[in-house]
Amino acid sequence: MSAEDLLEKIKVIIREEESVEGADVEKDAAIATEGLSVSYNGRLAVEGVNLKFRSNTITAIIGPSGCGKSTVLRSLNRMNDLVPGARVTGKVLFRGVDIYSKDVDPVFIRSRIGMVFQRPNPFPMSVFDNVAFGLRVNGFKLTKDEMKKRVQEALIKAALWDEVKDRLDAHAYSLSGGQQQRLCIARALAVEPEVLLLDEPTVSLDPISTSKIERLLVAIKHDYTIIIVTHNMQQAARVSDYTAVMMTDENLVGRVTEFGPTKEIFTSPKDQRTEAYISGRVS
Repeated sequence: MSAEDLLEKIKVIIREEESVEGADVEKDAAIATEGLSVSYNGRLAVEGVNLKFRSNTITAIIGPSGCGKSTVLRSLNRMNDLVPGARVTGKVLFRGVDIYSKDVDPVFIRSRIGMVFQRPNPFPMSVFDNVAFGLRVNGFKLTKDEMKKRVQEALIKAALWDEVKDRLDAHAYSLSGGQQQRLCIARALAVEPEVLLLDEPTVSLDPISTSKIERLLVAIKHDYTIIIVTHNMQQAARVSDYTAVMMTDENLVGRVTEFGPTKEIFTSPKDQRTEAYISGRVS
C-alpha cells in the first residue's frame, strides 16, 4: 500500500468515527504534564512535554521510532523510577496532584494509573490468580466471594470472561497471545484505576486479537481515561479521540509537535512535520 493510499484509508476511518467536538480538554483533564523532560544517564530523551489528557477519552501518542513516546507514557505513572539512570523533571499532575512530589507513594499511583505493556506478560500462575494479584498486593481486604466477584467483573470488562469462565484455574500461559493480553488488561482493571496506559498493546498480536482489543478500549473508555502509544496510525484513527504527535529535533530529543482531536490531526494537520509523518514521507 502506498503512502497516499494509507493516508486516504486513515481519513476514511476518521470520517466513519464520531469526532469529539467542542470538548474542554483543559477543564476535564484527568492527567496532565507541565514541562515534562526525561533524561537517561544524563542524555536528554524528551523535553518540554505539555499535554492534557481528557477524562473518559482515548488519546493516542504517535510518532517515529525513538521519538520518546514510551518514555512519556512511563513517566505518567512513575515507571521510569524503575529505569536505572532515568531522571524526570517538570510535573505530571494527576487530578491536580504532582505525582513526583516526595510525599506521593509511587505504588499507590500505579494502582490508580495502570499500565499494559507491548507484549503479554501474565504471571506464571492461574488465570484467576493473575487477575487477583493486584488486589492482594495492594492490600484489598476482600472476602473469598468478594474476590471472586472482582475477578469476574474485571474479566467481563476485558471481554475475556466468556472464554475463560470454565478454566479459571488453568495456567495463564495456556491462553492464546490475544487472550493473555486481555488478561493483563483485566489484571490492571481489577484494582479499579482511573487511568489506563497501553504501550503498543497489539504489536505482537494477530489482526483478530488486535480488533478485539481495539473494540474493548472503545467500549470501556467511558469508565477510564485511556492513553495508548501506537506505531499503527490506522489504529490511532480507529480508537482515539485525541492524538499527540511526537518527533525528534536535530539533537534527537523527542518533542510534541502537535496535539488535538484525532480528526483534525489526520485530516488537516497544522504542523508540516505532522503532515510529513502521517503521509509516510517521514518514518
